[in-house]
Order: sequence, then structure tokens, then C-alpha cells
Amino acid sequence: MSQLIQKIQEHLDSKLPFVCYCKPNSDKLIGLFQRNNQLHALDQIKSGFAFVSFDSNSKYGIPEQESDVYIESISNFEAYQNSDKEQEVDVLAKVNFESLVEKALKEINSGTFEKVVLSRNELVELSNFTIEKVFSSLILKYPNSFRYCFYHTEIGLWMGASPELILKSNQNKVQTVSLAGTQLNSDSNNIVWEEKEINEQQTVTKYIVEALKSCGAEVAKSEPYTFQAGSIVHIKTDIEAQFESEVIVPNILELLHPTPAVCGFPKNEALEFISANEGYDREFYAGYLGEWNQDGNFDLYVNLRCMKVETNDGPAIAKLFVGCGINNGSQPEKEFFETVNKSQTLKSILN
Repeated sequence: MSQLIQKIQEHLDSKLPFVCYCKPNSDKLIGLFQRNNQLHALDQIKSGFAFVSFDSNSKYGIPEQESDVYIESISNFEAYQNSDKEQEVDVLAKVNFESLVEKALKEINSGTFEKVVLSRNELVELSNFTIEKVFSSLILKYPNSFRYCFYHTEIGLWMGASPELILKSNQNKVQTVSLAGTQLNSDSNNIVWEEKEINEQQTVTKYIVEALKSCGAEVAKSEPYTFQAGSIVHIKTDIEAQFESEVIVPNILELLHPTPAVCGFPKNEALEFISANEGYDREFYAGYLGEWNQDGNFDLYVNLRCMKVETNDGPAIAKLFVGCGINNGSQPEKEFFETVNKSQTLKSILN
């Protein structure tokens, strides 16, 4: 067993907060193991790890100065064999989600908003859950994602593998991405994107670029390209913003989060629809997380492809969070199966 996995298990047993994470395409796993069980507000943390909810009402973190820091190569992690099981469709969940999509399409057609991101959760019973097997599999299976395991008694045990950067900063430069549109990955290099998916991604790109320009930045962006994230692919645009002076990151985050990639456009109307109709609390799903340093270096990701694991009485239960963007041209059944495909990112390591 790796030293970090052993430390994770010790902190779980002692109910002490920690986070372990690995950046995209890195072989270095970083762990912050807090020495007390205090819940720290993010604005009180100078340097550490941020964990922020979708609605931004819960902004917490693990401070580096109150933690033991461990760094380990992922080459020390054991690869486990995971068998991809055939997808099982929850008929009631399908009916409910398709009904929600139909309701959103009526609002889009009436002009309430241009796009809204709808989500749902799935509960998976884990008969033989071990943190070593699940987190090791997550780390090794999704090398180009931001992989993490976060725990606090007042927040819960969360794990995920996010493909989406929200903000990386260094003094007066900011990097981010526009990521939207989804297809199952295939062996073919000739992936064709439909107009609905292209428009969805362009909405996200336009919003981010205009938000950064409103702060006085000079903005440059790449051409959209296909990006693989596990078993699915997205359309991605890299965006870079140059400011005349040092960036005040919390102000930029307030503008960007939540982007149309996880909320919708216009933001306020989409948020109102989500709050009134989704029927559950997203908690930290579609929030953001990552390295937090008030000296100017931030490396933050959207909390996608994530799950919350409950390990109280009886078998462990994983709550998986999945969503998809709805705009003019969306088909309710197709959108439901997009969420099913996304759920396989985590289900594939839970077998």
C-alpha cells in the first residue's frame, strides 16, 4: 500500500480532514492532511486547497499551514482490474429527467433563456468499498483529468476526475477553458459534431471571453478542438487573458462561476430554473476546487465527474452527479443517455 493511501485511511479512521489530488498529466500526487478537525472558511486561508459549492454559499478549504504535506509518485499506486458492466437504465429516472428536459425546452422556446444545464444523481451501493481500490483506480484511469479525494466530517467524502479547468493564474495572466458538447469516444478520428453541440460550446466560449474582457483583459483563444475525457469526448477551447496588473482572482471567479458549461445562459434565469425544477441539492457538484494561494497562484477546476460516498451504517453508498446542457435542438432521450454515459466515468471504477 502506498504511503499516501495509508495516510488517507488513517485520517478517515480518525475523522480528520484531508485532500489528495493529482493535476492533469502529472505523475505527482499531493496530499494535505489537516492536523485538527476545524472547518475553515476559504477567505481565511492564505495557501491551501479550496472546495466550493455550486451555489457559492459554501466556500471552505484545507490550509497548508495547518496540514502535513505529503507528495508521492502515482507509480507507487497499484492498478486494479475493473470490469465495465452493461449500463442499467433506471426507467423512473429516465422518465423524470426527460420530463425536466421537455420543460426546459418550453422555456427556451419562449425566450426565458438560451441554455440551461440540468443534472441528476444516481445512488450506487458499494458492497466491497475500499478507498485504496477506488481512489487508485481513479488516479490511474483518468490521467488527463484533475483527480482528487476530499474529506471533512461536515462536508463528507468526495472523489472525482474533472476534465475542466475554471481558472489558472500567475500574477497578471489567467488561463481557462470552454468545455461543452459530449459524445461517446470512438476509435474513429472522424468525430462529427452536430450544430446543437457546436452552438452549446460557442455559448460557453462567448460568455467567458466577454466576462474576461469586461475586466480589462486582452483575451486570446484557440480554435475549438475535440478533447477526450475517459470514455467520452467534448469540444474544447483554450482561453488566455492578459491583465495590465495583478489579477484579483476572487473577483474573476465571481464573474465566471458558474459558467454556462454548468449553469446556463443567461445565468440568473438558468439558475432560477435549476433551483425551482431540478429537485435536489447539487452540493459541491459543479462547484470548483483546487490549489488556492492568495499570493497569486491559483489552479482551480470545476467539480465534474464526481461522487459523494456515504460510509455510515450498512454498505457504502456512492452518490454520482451527472448533467448535460440543454439548448434549442436538444432531444430529451438523447440528453438522458448523455448523463448515463457520463456516469460510466465513475461506475467503471466502482465495479
